[in-house]
Amino acid sequence: MSDRKQLPGKFVWFELASADPKKAQAFYGNVLGWKAVDFPFGGTTYEMIFAGETPDTMVGGYVPARGGGRSQWIANVSVEDVDAAAAAAVANGGKVLEPPHELPSVGRAATIEDPSGAELALFKAATGDPPDVSSIPPGRFMWNELHTTDPEKALAFYEKVAGFSHRAVPSPAGPYHILSRGGVDRGGVTSHRPPGVSPHWLPFVKVDDVDATIERARKLGARIPMEPKNLMDIGRLGILEDPMGAVLALMKPRPRANP
Repeated sequence: MSDRKQLPGKFVWFELASADPKKAQAFYGNVLGWKAVDFPFGGTTYEMIFAGETPDTMVGGYVPARGGGRSQWIANVSVEDVDAAAAAAVANGGKVLEPPHELPSVGRAATIEDPSGAELALFKAATGDPPDVSSIPPGRFMWNELHTTDPEKALAFYEKVAGFSHRAVPSPAGPYHILSRGGVDRGGVTSHRPPGVSPHWLPFVKVDDVDATIERARKLGARIPMEPKNLMDIGRLGILEDPMGAVLALMKPRPRANP
C-alpha cells in the first residue's frame, strides 16, 4: 500500500449505517455476493464489506445507525485536510455531525451534513487512496449522486468543502451536474427526488445484470423505487431500498461509458 497516493475528491469508502447490520449483511450477501469480514479495531470489531476474497476488494463497512436513526449509505470522500474541510462545511451553511477524529493506523475522518441535510464523511487515509482503474469490476462502487433541493447551493458548498469543479449536461429530468476533481469525474448532482424523500447521496454499484439483481433484492424483502430501465446511452439502472430502508442504485454501464 506504500505506493498509494491521495486522490482528493474521490469517493473512497462506503459505509452502511443500518438499523440492523446483521440483517443487512445477509441481504447484501445474497443480492450482491458481498462478504462481511470482522476486522479488530480499537478494542472492538468493525465489519468490512469484501466484494471478493482478498483485502484489495474491501469497499466499505457495516455499522449501527447513529442514535437508532434511519438506515442509509454514507460515502467517504478523500480530502487533503479533514479539519479544514469540516470548518469549511460549517462556514458555508453545513453542520458537523462527527467532529474530526483519528482512526488509529487508518487516517482522519469527520462526518458533515450539507445545508440540505445530506450526510457525507470526510476522510484522509494514512496510506493513500485506492488507485483509479480503467475498468471497475462488478460488485464495486462506481458513482455517487447527490439528490438535493437546491443544486446550485450544493455545487457551491461542495466546491468549498471538497474542491469539486462542476459542469452541467442535459438530461430528461433537467440539468445534471457532474462533479470533478483533478480532471476526473467523481459524482453527480441532481434536483430529481421522489416526493417525500429527503436530500441524500445515492451510491451506485456496478452489476452484470441489473434486472436479475433487482429481482433477487425484491424476493428478499426490498422495495424497488425504480424498476430497471435504460438510461439514455449510459447503461441500465435500477434502484433498491433494502429491508431496513437504505437506498442503493445498481447499474450496468454501456461499454466505455460513465454515469
